Amino acid sequence: MREERYIAVYIMANQRLGTLYIGASGDLNRRIWEHREGLIPGFTKKYGLKRLVWYEPHDDMGTAFQRERSLKRWPRQWKINLIERENPDWDDLYASLV
Repeated sequence: MREERYIAVYIMANQRLGTLYIGASGDLNRRIWEHREGLIPGFTKKYGLKRLVWYEPHDDMGTAFQRERSLKRWPRQWKINLIERENPDWDDLYASLV
């Protein structure tokens, strides 16, 4: 893994149009690696959410948490539209981080 740290809001999925999870992290590389390895018990592990399909860098955790809370209130279709605008094939973007 790269040592560079990204503060970011992100969306994980198990497949195209599948279950979605929105999170925020001060170290996106590490956090996504933890999700992919199944090291974090809970929702992402239970539903096999290992594909990073969208992320948005932020300058600080305060704005990242605010954006995370906002996205979690969005209707599902808005979230899908957000992903498909930047990642229409729902590719796993993790490789672009490492």
